[in-house]
Amino acid sequence: MDVTSKTSEVPEEPAAAGATAATEKVWKAGRLEPMPIRKLPDAPPSLHILGPTVFLVALGVGMGESYMWPRLVLVFGPDIRWLFMVGVTLQAFVLLEMARYAMATGESIFFGAARIFKPLMWFFYAAAILIYMWPGHLSAGAAAFEEVTGIPWQVTACVALVFVGVLFSLLSVIYTFLEKLLGLLIGLLVVGTSVIAAMVGSWDDLGRTVSGMFAFGYFPDEAMTSVWFPVVVGSIAFAGPSGMQQMWYTLQLRDSGAGMGAHIPKIRGLRAAGEAESMPSRGFMFDTEDPAELAKWKGWRKWVTFDALLLFWGITMLVTISFTVLAMSAARENPNVASLIEGGDRDAALKAMSDAFASAGSPILGTLFFAFIALIGLNATLGLFDSFSRGQADMTYYFVPGAKRFSMSRLYAGFLWGVILFGILILLFGPADGPAGILDTLAFLSTFAMGAYCVVLLLTNNMLLPKKIRPGPVRNVIIGFGAVFYLGMLFYCLFRFGVAVG
Repeated sequence: MDVTSKTSEVPEEPAAAGATAATEKVWKAGRLEPMPIRKLPDAPPSLHILGPTVFLVALGVGMGESYMWPRLVLVFGPDIRWLFMVGVTLQAFVLLEMARYAMATGESIFFGAARIFKPLMWFFYAAAILIYMWPGHLSAGAAAFEEVTGIPWQVTACVALVFVGVLFSLLSVIYTFLEKLLGLLIGLLVVGTSVIAAMVGSWDDLGRTVSGMFAFGYFPDEAMTSVWFPVVVGSIAFAGPSGMQQMWYTLQLRDSGAGMGAHIPKIRGLRAAGEAESMPSRGFMFDTEDPAELAKWKGWRKWVTFDALLLFWGITMLVTISFTVLAMSAARENPNVASLIEGGDRDAALKAMSDAFASAGSPILGTLFFAFIALIGLNATLGLFDSFSRGQADMTYYFVPGAKRFSMSRLYAGFLWGVILFGILILLFGPADGPAGILDTLAFLSTFAMGAYCVVLLLTNNMLLPKKIRPGPVRNVIIGFGAVFYLGMLFYCLFRFGVAVG
Protein backbone atom coordinates (compact mmCIF):
# COMPACT_ATOMS: atom_id res chain seq x y z
CA MET A 1 0.00 0.00 0.00
CA ASP A 2 1.96 2.95 -1.20
CA VAL A 3 1.76 5.91 -3.46
CA THR A 4 2.97 4.97 -6.91
CA SER A 5 2.51 5.98 -10.53
CA LYS A 6 0.52 4.13 -13.12
CA THR A 7 -1.78 4.75 -16.05
CA SER A 8 -5.16 5.77 -14.83
CA GLU A 9 -8.04 3.45 -15.63
CA VAL A 10 -10.62 5.82 -14.24
CA PRO A 11 -12.74 7.22 -17.10
CA GLU A 12 -14.83 9.71 -15.17
CA GLU A 13 -11.88 11.84 -14.11
CA PRO A 14 -11.21 14.53 -16.72
CA ALA A 15 -7.86 14.38 -18.44
CA ALA A 16 -6.04 17.47 -19.67
CA ALA A 17 -7.35 18.87 -22.97
CA GLY A 18 -5.96 16.99 -25.92
CA ALA A 19 -4.49 14.22 -23.86
CA THR A 20 -5.30 10.63 -24.79
CA ALA A 21 -4.10 9.04 -21.61
CA ALA A 22 -3.27 10.39 -18.19
CA THR A 23 -0.48 9.13 -16.04
CA GLU A 24 -1.10 9.99 -12.47
CA LYS A 25 -0.24 9.08 -8.95
CA VAL A 26 -2.59 6.75 -7.18
CA TRP A 27 -2.82 5.28 -3.71
CA LYS A 28 -3.14 1.52 -3.58
CA ALA A 29 -5.29 0.41 -0.66
CA GLY A 30 -6.42 -3.16 -0.26
CA ARG A 31 -7.58 -5.32 -3.12
CA LEU A 32 -9.90 -2.85 -4.84
CA GLU A 33 -9.30 -0.11 -7.36
CA PRO A 34 -6.52 2.36 -6.37
CA MET A 35 -7.45 5.91 -5.37
CA PRO A 36 -6.24 8.72 -7.65
CA ILE A 37 -4.34 11.50 -5.91
CA ARG A 38 -6.25 14.80 -5.82
CA LYS A 39 -5.87 18.07 -3.96
CA LEU A 40 -7.26 18.22 -0.45
CA PRO A 41 -9.59 21.24 -0.12
CA ASP A 42 -8.78 23.91 2.44
CA ALA A 43 -10.36 23.21 5.82
CA PRO A 44 -13.05 25.62 7.09
CA PRO A 45 -12.59 27.39 10.46
CA SER A 46 -12.62 25.01 13.42
CA LEU A 47 -15.29 27.01 15.24
CA HIS A 48 -18.68 26.43 13.64
CA ILE A 49 -22.30 25.86 14.60
CA LEU A 50 -23.60 23.05 12.43
CA GLY A 51 -21.90 20.18 10.69
CA PRO A 52 -22.45 16.51 9.90
CA THR A 53 -22.13 15.75 13.62
CA VAL A 54 -25.66 17.09 14.04
CA PHE A 55 -26.80 13.75 12.57
CA LEU A 56 -24.99 11.87 15.33
CA VAL A 57 -26.43 14.19 17.97
CA ALA A 58 -29.93 13.70 16.57
CA LEU A 59 -29.43 9.95 16.60
CA GLY A 60 -27.48 9.89 19.84
CA VAL A 61 -29.92 11.92 21.92
CA GLY A 62 -32.61 9.28 21.66
CA MET A 63 -34.34 6.72 23.77
CA GLY A 64 -31.14 5.82 25.62
CA GLU A 65 -30.73 9.31 27.05
CA SER A 66 -34.41 10.09 27.63
CA TYR A 67 -35.75 6.68 28.65
CA MET A 68 -33.18 3.99 29.44
CA TRP A 69 -30.67 6.02 31.49
CA PRO A 70 -33.27 7.91 33.56
CA ARG A 71 -34.75 4.50 34.38
CA LEU A 72 -31.35 3.29 35.65
CA VAL A 73 -30.88 6.50 37.67
CA LEU A 74 -34.29 6.04 39.30
CA VAL A 75 -33.36 2.48 40.37
CA PHE A 76 -29.62 2.75 41.15
CA GLY A 77 -29.08 6.47 41.71
CA PRO A 78 -27.02 9.03 39.73
CA ASP A 79 -23.66 7.34 40.46
CA ILE A 80 -24.49 4.74 37.78
CA ARG A 81 -23.89 7.51 35.22
CA TRP A 82 -20.15 6.90 35.15
CA LEU A 83 -20.94 4.09 32.72
CA PHE A 84 -22.73 6.59 30.49
CA MET A 85 -19.68 8.83 30.69
CA VAL A 86 -17.45 5.96 29.52
CA GLY A 87 -19.86 5.04 26.70
CA VAL A 88 -20.23 8.55 25.26
CA THR A 89 -16.52 9.38 25.58
CA LEU A 90 -15.67 6.17 23.75
CA GLN A 91 -18.16 7.15 21.03
CA ALA A 92 -16.42 10.53 20.64
CA PHE A 93 -13.13 8.73 19.87
CA VAL A 94 -14.96 6.43 17.44
CA LEU A 95 -16.35 9.53 15.71
CA LEU A 96 -12.85 10.95 15.26
CA GLU A 97 -11.50 7.70 13.85
CA MET A 98 -14.45 7.18 11.52
CA ALA A 99 -13.84 10.70 10.26
CA ARG A 100 -10.16 9.95 9.67
CA TYR A 101 -10.89 7.37 6.98
CA ALA A 102 -13.83 9.21 5.41
CA MET A 103 -12.10 12.61 5.18
CA ALA A 104 -8.84 11.12 3.87
CA THR A 105 -10.52 9.12 1.09
CA GLY A 106 -14.06 10.40 0.43
CA GLU A 107 -15.15 6.79 0.86
CA SER A 108 -17.54 5.40 3.43
CA ILE A 109 -16.25 3.02 6.09
CA PHE A 110 -18.27 0.32 4.30
CA PHE A 111 -16.07 0.78 1.22
CA GLY A 112 -13.04 0.60 3.50
CA ALA A 113 -14.30 -2.67 4.98
CA ALA A 114 -14.67 -4.09 1.48
CA ARG A 115 -11.08 -3.09 0.69
CA ILE A 116 -9.98 -5.22 3.65
CA PHE A 117 -12.27 -8.20 3.11
CA LYS A 118 -15.56 -7.99 1.24
CA PRO A 119 -17.50 -10.34 3.56
CA LEU A 120 -16.92 -7.75 6.32
CA MET A 121 -18.88 -5.23 4.27
CA TRP A 122 -21.63 -7.78 3.53
CA PHE A 123 -21.93 -8.44 7.26
CA PHE A 124 -22.82 -4.80 7.85
CA TYR A 125 -25.11 -4.80 4.83
CA ALA A 126 -27.15 -7.62 6.39
CA ALA A 127 -26.86 -6.24 9.93
CA ALA A 128 -28.27 -2.86 8.86
CA ILE A 129 -31.38 -4.54 7.50
CA LEU A 130 -31.81 -6.70 10.60
CA ILE A 131 -31.32 -3.78 13.00
CA TYR A 132 -33.02 -0.87 11.33
CA MET A 133 -36.04 -2.38 9.66
CA TRP A 134 -37.58 -2.07 13.16
CA PRO A 135 -39.11 1.41 13.63
CA GLY A 136 -38.25 1.37 17.35
CA HIS A 137 -37.39 5.03 17.95
CA LEU A 138 -40.39 6.28 16.01
CA SER A 139 -42.79 3.93 17.77
CA ALA A 140 -41.49 5.02 21.19
CA GLY A 141 -41.89 8.68 20.19
CA ALA A 142 -45.37 7.98 18.86
CA ALA A 143 -46.29 6.31 22.15
CA ALA A 144 -45.34 9.55 23.92
CA PHE A 145 -47.46 11.48 21.42
CA GLU A 146 -50.37 9.21 22.31
CA GLU A 147 -50.04 10.38 25.92
CA VAL A 148 -50.50 13.96 24.70
CA THR A 149 -53.25 13.53 22.13
CA GLY A 150 -54.85 10.16 22.72
CA ILE A 151 -54.18 9.20 19.10
CA PRO A 152 -53.07 5.53 18.93
CA TRP A 153 -49.29 5.32 18.54
CA GLN A 154 -49.55 3.03 15.52
CA VAL A 155 -51.53 5.67 13.59
CA THR A 156 -49.07 8.48 14.39
CA ALA A 157 -46.07 6.31 13.57
CA CYS A 158 -47.48 5.25 10.18
CA VAL A 159 -48.34 8.84 9.23
CA ALA A 160 -44.84 9.98 10.28
CA LEU A 161 -43.23 7.25 8.17
CA VAL A 162 -45.09 8.36 5.05
CA PHE A 163 -44.26 12.00 5.85
CA VAL A 164 -40.54 11.19 6.03
CA GLY A 165 -40.68 9.33 2.71
CA VAL A 166 -42.47 12.12 0.87
CA LEU A 167 -40.21 14.80 2.40
CA PHE A 168 -36.95 13.08 1.41
CA SER A 169 -38.27 12.26 -2.06
CA LEU A 170 -39.10 15.89 -2.83
CA LEU A 171 -35.82 17.43 -1.64
CA SER A 172 -33.26 18.51 -4.18
CA VAL A 173 -30.17 17.92 -2.03
CA ILE A 174 -31.17 15.86 1.01
CA TYR A 175 -28.14 16.49 3.21
CA THR A 176 -28.33 20.30 3.18
CA PHE A 177 -31.98 20.46 4.27
CA LEU A 178 -31.67 17.71 6.84
CA GLU A 179 -28.65 19.27 8.54
CA LYS A 180 -30.54 22.53 9.08
CA LEU A 181 -33.77 20.82 10.18
CA LEU A 182 -32.04 18.53 12.68
CA GLY A 183 -30.00 21.46 13.99
CA LEU A 184 -33.25 23.36 14.65
CA LEU A 185 -34.94 20.40 16.36
CA ILE A 186 -31.89 19.62 18.50
CA GLY A 187 -31.63 23.27 19.55
CA LEU A 188 -35.29 23.20 20.60
CA LEU A 189 -34.75 20.02 22.58
CA VAL A 190 -31.58 21.21 24.31
CA VAL A 191 -32.96 24.59 25.33
CA GLY A 192 -36.39 23.22 26.29
CA THR A 193 -35.18 20.39 28.52
CA SER A 194 -32.50 22.59 30.10
CA VAL A 195 -35.04 25.26 31.07
CA ILE A 196 -37.49 22.73 32.53
CA ALA A 197 -34.71 20.91 34.40
CA ALA A 198 -33.60 24.23 35.90
CA MET A 199 -37.20 24.89 37.02
CA VAL A 200 -37.89 21.53 38.69
CA GLY A 201 -34.42 20.46 39.81
CA SER A 202 -32.16 21.68 42.57
CA TRP A 203 -28.48 22.50 42.87
CA ASP A 204 -28.10 19.29 44.85
CA ASP A 205 -29.62 17.29 41.95
CA LEU A 206 -27.17 18.93 39.56
CA GLY A 207 -24.21 18.32 41.87
CA ARG A 208 -25.07 14.63 42.34
CA THR A 209 -25.62 14.24 38.59
CA VAL A 210 -22.21 15.68 37.73
CA SER A 211 -20.37 13.82 40.50
CA GLY A 212 -22.09 10.59 39.39
CA MET A 213 -20.34 10.91 36.03
CA PHE A 214 -17.05 10.38 37.84
CA ALA A 215 -18.12 7.67 40.31
CA PHE A 216 -15.95 5.17 38.45
CA GLY A 217 -16.38 1.61 39.68
CA TYR A 218 -19.79 2.06 41.31
CA PHE A 219 -21.80 -1.02 40.43
CA PRO A 220 -24.44 -2.20 42.93
CA ASP A 221 -24.99 -5.93 43.42
CA GLU A 222 -28.51 -5.67 41.99
CA ALA A 223 -27.06 -4.51 38.68
CA MET A 224 -25.26 -7.85 38.33
CA THR A 225 -28.47 -9.88 38.25
CA SER A 226 -30.05 -11.50 35.22
CA VAL A 227 -32.82 -8.88 35.44
CA TRP A 228 -30.69 -5.76 35.38
CA PHE A 229 -27.32 -6.59 33.83
CA PRO A 230 -28.82 -6.98 30.32
CA VAL A 231 -30.56 -3.63 30.80
CA VAL A 232 -27.27 -1.99 31.83
CA VAL A 233 -25.52 -3.42 28.76
CA GLY A 234 -28.29 -2.23 26.45
CA SER A 235 -28.21 1.22 28.03
CA ILE A 236 -24.44 1.52 27.53
CA ALA A 237 -24.93 0.57 23.87
CA PHE A 238 -27.60 3.29 23.66
CA ALA A 239 -25.32 5.93 25.24
CA GLY A 240 -24.82 8.26 22.30
CA PRO A 241 -25.22 6.93 18.76
CA SER A 242 -25.75 3.19 18.79
CA GLY A 243 -25.56 0.39 16.25
CA MET A 244 -24.26 1.47 12.87
CA GLN A 245 -24.93 5.18 13.26
CA GLN A 246 -21.22 6.01 13.51
CA MET A 247 -20.59 4.14 10.25
CA TRP A 248 -23.29 6.15 8.48
CA TYR A 249 -21.65 9.31 9.78
CA THR A 250 -18.87 8.69 7.22
CA LEU A 251 -21.47 9.08 4.46
CA GLN A 252 -22.81 12.30 5.94
CA LEU A 253 -19.25 13.61 6.15
CA ARG A 254 -18.86 12.78 2.48
CA ASP A 255 -22.08 14.56 1.50
CA SER A 256 -21.08 17.59 3.55
CA GLY A 257 -17.92 17.88 1.44
CA ALA A 258 -15.55 17.26 4.35
CA GLY A 259 -11.96 16.51 3.30
CA MET A 260 -11.74 14.42 0.12
CA GLY A 261 -15.54 14.08 0.24
CA ALA A 262 -15.52 17.35 -1.71
CA HIS A 263 -14.69 15.29 -4.81
CA ILE A 264 -17.82 13.10 -4.45
CA PRO A 265 -21.27 14.24 -5.78
CA LYS A 266 -24.16 14.70 -3.33
CA ILE A 267 -27.21 12.45 -3.10
CA ARG A 268 -30.43 14.05 -4.36
CA GLY A 269 -34.06 13.30 -3.66
CA LEU A 270 -36.09 11.13 -6.04
CA ARG A 271 -37.70 14.17 -7.73
CA ALA A 272 -34.25 15.59 -8.59
CA ALA A 273 -32.54 12.24 -9.24
CA GLY A 274 -32.08 13.07 -12.93
CA GLU A 275 -29.89 16.04 -12.01
CA ALA A 276 -27.44 13.92 -10.01
CA GLU A 277 -23.84 13.73 -11.22
CA SER A 278 -22.37 10.29 -11.87
CA MET A 279 -20.56 8.74 -8.93
CA PRO A 280 -16.85 7.87 -9.25
CA SER A 281 -16.11 4.18 -8.86
CA ARG A 282 -13.90 4.75 -5.73
CA GLY A 283 -12.63 7.52 -3.51
CA PHE A 284 -9.52 9.69 -3.72
CA MET A 285 -6.37 10.26 -1.69
CA PHE A 286 -4.30 13.41 -1.17
CA ASP A 287 -0.51 13.55 -1.38
CA THR A 288 0.69 12.92 2.15
CA GLU A 289 4.29 13.59 1.05
CA ASP A 290 3.39 17.24 0.37
CA PRO A 291 3.80 19.42 3.52
CA ALA A 292 1.16 21.87 2.28
CA GLU A 293 -1.39 19.06 1.94
CA LEU A 294 -0.54 17.73 5.39
CA ALA A 295 -1.06 21.23 6.81
CA LYS A 296 -4.55 21.25 5.30
CA TRP A 297 -5.18 17.79 6.76
CA LYS A 298 -4.34 19.09 10.24
CA GLY A 299 -6.92 21.82 9.67
CA TRP A 300 -9.58 19.22 8.88
CA ARG A 301 -8.65 17.24 11.99
CA LYS A 302 -9.11 20.36 14.12
CA TRP A 303 -12.48 20.93 12.47
CA VAL A 304 -13.74 17.44 13.23
CA THR A 305 -12.24 17.44 16.73
CA PHE A 306 -14.33 20.51 17.52
CA ASP A 307 -17.35 18.55 16.28
CA ALA A 308 -16.50 15.56 18.45
CA LEU A 309 -15.77 17.42 21.67
CA LEU A 310 -18.23 20.29 21.69
CA LEU A 311 -21.08 19.49 19.32
CA PHE A 312 -21.27 15.75 19.99
CA TRP A 313 -19.89 15.12 23.49
CA GLY A 314 -20.95 18.47 24.91
CA ILE A 315 -24.53 18.56 23.63
CA THR A 316 -25.15 14.90 24.43
CA MET A 317 -23.91 15.43 27.98
CA LEU A 318 -25.96 18.60 28.42
CA VAL A 319 -29.20 16.87 27.37
CA THR A 320 -28.57 13.83 29.53
CA ILE A 321 -27.69 15.96 32.54
CA SER A 322 -31.08 17.65 32.09
CA PHE A 323 -32.87 14.30 31.89
CA THR A 324 -30.99 12.98 34.95
CA VAL A 325 -31.95 16.03 36.99
CA LEU A 326 -35.54 15.43 35.89
CA ALA A 327 -35.30 11.78 36.92
CA MET A 328 -34.09 12.76 40.40
CA SER A 329 -36.87 15.30 40.69
CA ALA A 330 -39.31 12.58 39.56
CA ALA A 331 -38.08 10.34 42.39
CA ARG A 332 -39.05 13.05 44.88
CA GLU A 333 -42.45 13.58 43.29
CA ASN A 334 -43.15 9.86 43.23
CA PRO A 335 -41.10 7.96 45.85
CA ASN A 336 -42.58 4.66 44.66
CA VAL A 337 -41.29 4.98 41.10
CA ALA A 338 -38.21 2.80 41.71
CA SER A 339 -40.40 0.03 43.15
CA LEU A 340 -42.75 0.28 40.18
CA ILE A 341 -39.87 -0.07 37.72
CA GLU A 342 -38.34 -2.97 39.67
CA GLY A 343 -41.79 -4.58 39.65
CA GLY A 344 -41.83 -4.58 35.88
CA ASP A 345 -43.64 -1.33 35.06
CA ARG A 346 -41.31 -0.23 32.28
CA ASP A 347 -43.24 2.96 31.54
CA ALA A 348 -43.13 4.18 35.14
CA ALA A 349 -39.96 6.22 34.52
CA LEU A 350 -41.53 8.30 31.77
CA LYS A 351 -44.74 8.86 33.74
CA ALA A 352 -42.79 9.92 36.83
CA MET A 353 -40.68 12.35 34.82
CA SER A 354 -43.82 13.80 33.29
CA ASP A 355 -45.08 14.40 36.84
CA ALA A 356 -41.78 16.11 37.62
CA PHE A 357 -42.30 18.42 34.62
CA ALA A 358 -45.81 19.21 35.87
CA SER A 359 -44.46 20.04 39.32
CA ALA A 360 -42.83 23.10 37.82
CA GLY A 361 -46.20 24.80 38.03
CA SER A 362 -48.66 23.51 35.47
CA PRO A 363 -50.05 20.18 34.16
CA ILE A 364 -49.31 21.56 30.69
CA LEU A 365 -45.62 21.09 31.44
CA GLY A 366 -46.27 17.41 32.13
CA THR A 367 -47.77 17.19 28.67
CA LEU A 368 -44.77 19.09 27.31
CA PHE A 369 -42.48 16.32 28.58
CA PHE A 370 -44.17 13.77 26.34
CA ALA A 371 -43.96 16.28 23.51
CA PHE A 372 -40.17 16.32 24.01
CA ILE A 373 -40.10 12.51 23.89
CA ALA A 374 -42.12 12.61 20.67
CA LEU A 375 -39.66 15.18 19.30
CA ILE A 376 -36.76 12.85 20.12
CA GLY A 377 -38.54 10.06 18.24
CA LEU A 378 -38.99 12.33 15.20
CA ASN A 379 -35.34 13.46 15.32
CA ALA A 380 -34.11 9.90 15.45
CA THR A 381 -36.44 8.77 12.69
CA LEU A 382 -35.38 11.52 10.30
CA GLY A 383 -31.73 10.70 10.92
CA LEU A 384 -32.11 6.93 10.92
CA PHE A 385 -34.14 6.59 7.76
CA ASP A 386 -31.87 8.93 5.84
CA SER A 387 -28.77 7.18 7.18
CA PHE A 388 -30.03 3.65 6.57
CA SER A 389 -31.00 4.49 2.98
CA ARG A 390 -27.69 6.27 2.43
CA GLY A 391 -25.63 3.33 3.72
CA GLN A 392 -27.51 0.60 1.89
CA ALA A 393 -27.51 2.61 -1.36
CA ASP A 394 -23.75 3.13 -1.06
CA MET A 395 -22.99 -0.57 -0.60
CA THR A 396 -25.47 -1.63 -3.27
CA TYR A 397 -24.19 0.88 -5.83
CA TYR A 398 -20.56 -0.16 -5.49
CA PHE A 399 -20.79 -3.88 -4.79
CA VAL A 400 -24.02 -5.36 -6.19
CA PRO A 401 -23.47 -6.37 -9.83
CA GLY A 402 -25.61 -4.35 -12.22
CA ALA A 403 -26.69 -1.81 -9.60
CA LYS A 404 -24.77 1.04 -11.24
CA ARG A 405 -27.36 1.25 -13.99
CA PHE A 406 -29.45 2.97 -11.33
CA SER A 407 -28.24 6.26 -9.91
CA MET A 408 -27.27 6.51 -6.25
CA SER A 409 -30.31 8.76 -5.72
CA ARG A 410 -32.73 6.14 -7.07
CA LEU A 411 -31.14 3.40 -4.95
CA TYR A 412 -31.46 5.71 -1.96
CA ALA A 413 -35.17 6.19 -2.72
CA GLY A 414 -35.66 2.45 -3.14
CA PHE A 415 -34.24 1.64 0.30
CA LEU A 416 -36.04 4.57 1.88
CA TRP A 417 -39.48 3.50 0.70
CA GLY A 418 -38.64 -0.17 1.33
CA VAL A 419 -37.90 0.41 5.01
CA ILE A 420 -40.95 2.68 5.30
CA LEU A 421 -43.33 0.05 3.89
CA PHE A 422 -41.78 -2.66 6.07
CA GLY A 423 -42.02 -0.36 9.08
CA ILE A 424 -45.72 0.18 8.48
CA LEU A 425 -46.29 -3.57 8.28
CA ILE A 426 -44.39 -4.09 11.56
CA LEU A 427 -46.29 -1.32 13.29
CA LEU A 428 -49.65 -2.74 12.20
CA PHE A 429 -48.96 -6.46 12.45
CA GLY A 430 -45.62 -6.79 14.33
CA PRO A 431 -44.68 -7.59 17.98
CA ALA A 432 -47.69 -7.35 20.23
CA ASP A 433 -45.78 -5.76 23.14
CA GLY A 434 -45.27 -2.50 21.27
CA PRO A 435 -42.33 -0.07 21.45
CA ALA A 436 -40.53 -1.66 24.39
CA GLY A 437 -40.21 -4.99 22.58
CA ILE A 438 -38.92 -3.32 19.42
CA LEU A 439 -36.30 -1.40 21.42
CA ASP A 440 -35.07 -4.67 22.96
CA THR A 441 -34.39 -6.07 19.49
CA LEU A 442 -32.49 -2.90 18.53
CA ALA A 443 -30.37 -2.96 21.68
CA PHE A 444 -29.17 -6.54 21.19
CA LEU A 445 -28.22 -6.18 17.53
CA SER A 446 -26.74 -2.72 18.07
CA THR A 447 -24.25 -3.89 20.68
CA PHE A 448 -22.85 -6.55 18.38
CA ALA A 449 -22.51 -4.13 15.46
CA MET A 450 -20.67 -1.61 17.66
CA GLY A 451 -18.05 -4.15 18.72
CA ALA A 452 -17.62 -5.24 15.12
CA TYR A 453 -17.18 -1.73 13.72
CA CYS A 454 -14.40 -1.01 16.22
CA VAL A 455 -12.49 -3.97 14.76
CA VAL A 456 -13.11 -2.74 11.21
CA LEU A 457 -11.99 0.76 12.18
CA LEU A 458 -8.67 -0.55 13.46
CA LEU A 459 -8.12 -2.46 10.23
CA THR A 460 -9.07 0.31 7.78
CA ASN A 461 -7.16 3.14 9.46
CA ASN A 462 -4.01 1.10 10.03
CA MET A 463 -3.92 -0.94 6.83
CA LEU A 464 -5.41 1.37 4.20
CA LEU A 465 -4.21 4.88 5.04
CA PRO A 466 -0.71 6.31 4.40
CA LYS A 467 1.52 6.08 7.48
CA LYS A 468 1.63 9.83 8.05
CA ILE A 469 -2.11 10.05 8.69
CA ARG A 470 -2.67 6.80 10.56
CA PRO A 471 -3.89 6.92 14.19
CA GLY A 472 -1.35 6.85 17.01
CA PRO A 473 -1.00 4.00 19.51
CA VAL A 474 -3.18 5.66 22.17
CA ARG A 475 -6.13 6.01 19.81
CA ASN A 476 -5.67 2.42 18.62
CA VAL A 477 -5.73 1.20 22.21
CA ILE A 478 -8.94 3.15 22.88
CA ILE A 479 -10.70 1.76 19.80
CA GLY A 480 -9.43 -1.73 20.67
CA PHE A 481 -10.85 -1.25 24.15
CA GLY A 482 -14.16 -0.38 22.49
CA ALA A 483 -14.23 -3.70 20.65
CA VAL A 484 -13.53 -5.63 23.86
CA PHE A 485 -15.98 -3.46 25.80
CA TYR A 486 -19.00 -3.99 23.54
CA LEU A 487 -18.39 -7.58 22.48
CA GLY A 488 -17.23 -8.61 25.95
CA MET A 489 -20.35 -7.25 27.63
CA LEU A 490 -22.58 -8.83 25.01
CA PHE A 491 -21.12 -12.32 25.26
CA TYR A 492 -20.79 -12.16 29.06
CA CYS A 493 -24.49 -11.33 29.14
CA LEU A 494 -25.30 -14.27 26.89
CA PHE A 495 -23.10 -16.86 28.61
CA ARG A 496 -23.44 -15.68 32.23
CA PHE A 497 -27.16 -15.03 32.26
CA GLY A 498 -28.36 -16.72 29.08
CA VAL A 499 -30.20 -13.61 27.95
CA ALA A 500 -29.67 -10.88 25.37
CA VAL A 501 -29.26 -7.23 26.25
CA GLY A 502 -32.45 -5.31 26.93
